[in-house]
Parts: sequence; structure tokens; C-alpha cells
Amino acid sequence: MAKNMQPIAKRCRALGISPAVMGYSGKTSFRNPNGNSRRKKSEYSLQLTEKQKVKFIYGIMEKQFRAYYEKAEKAQGKTGSVLLTLIEHRLDNVVFRLGLASTRREARQLVNHAHFTVNGKKVNIPSYLVKVGDVIEVKESSRQTNRFKAIAENNNVVAPKWLEKKDLGGKVIAEPQRDDIDFPVEEHLIVELYSK
Repeated sequence: MAKNMQPIAKRCRALGISPAVMGYSGKTSFRNPNGNSRRKKSEYSLQLTEKQKVKFIYGIMEKQFRAYYEKAEKAQGKTGSVLLTLIEHRLDNVVFRLGLASTRREARQLVNHAHFTVNGKKVNIPSYLVKVGDVIEVKESSRQTNRFKAIAENNNVVAPKWLEKKDLGGKVIAEPQRDDIDFPVEEHLIVELYSK
């Protein structure tokens, strides 16, 4: 399985996003803050940066991202908005949104290690797409670990309106909307890039 091993703060600075979006509130990088601001970016560069930003935030590789785009292109509605809401449906993202992991990378690892069930069935695939009505919970045997005990004690993350949060789990109660995405992204640039 491919894995992105780039330094978080350095990559965030290159893409122009805050490390807090990734779940790293304590990280900053002030080295050479205006290093890339001299050059005027081309249209292609802007489009590519937007695509790389979304891929980096959600931890998706190119082949999988392309598959999401093709699926979004066939669906009804604006392709860019459908693409982002489709990616929001990923199980690792839902675990992160429910506050059961501090970062999407951690959520991906926890799902890989089979700590979660969807509708009572064990799921260990981070890219599993949840549907409306699905119940995501921490597996019964995993609830006794120190990690999940700590999460249960101080889980003060506010879940988005399309998720209903419970103790160590939650339920998908609606489809995520475009305004539920909490970081700036111009999805029309991604659509333009792929439609060339």
C-alpha cells in the first residue's frame, strides 16, 4: 500500500494550507515564509495545487483520486461538489470527523487495524464509503484500550451536522454538503484540470 511520508508542516506550507486542517494544531513552519510568492503561478499550476491539496488532506493517492473523479463525473450535480462530498464519505474521514482520532492519518491506521465496525460488521478498509443510516462504532474488544478510554473521557470534538455523535461512535444521518468542508478549496479548478 502506498503511503505519503512527506513532512506535514513543509507540505502544508507548499500547498498554502494550515496544519490545523490536518489535525496538527501545534505544528508551524516559519522557515522561508515568502519563498514561493515571487513567481506568478500559471493556470495549470493553480489547478494542480488544488488537486494536490485535496489529495494531501484526505491522504488519497492519484489512482484512487482519479476513480473518485470519474465516479463524480457520472453522478448528477456539479462534479466538483460531488467529488468532495464523495471523499467525505470515506470511513477514515468519518472516524476523524467523529473525534475518534486526532488526525486523518491516525484514523486511517486505526481503521486498518480493525478497531471499528460499520453496522455491527468489522471493516478494516479506510476507503470504505459509508452511506446514510450507517452506524460506526469502536469494536467492543478495542474499547478497553488506553487510547479509546482517553478518547471517551475528553472527546470534545463537534461533529458536522451530517453526523450524529455518540460515546465511541456515531451515525450518518444525512448526505454531507459542500459547505461542510472546513478548508478552502476551489473544486472547479480540479474539474478543469481533469477535463483537459
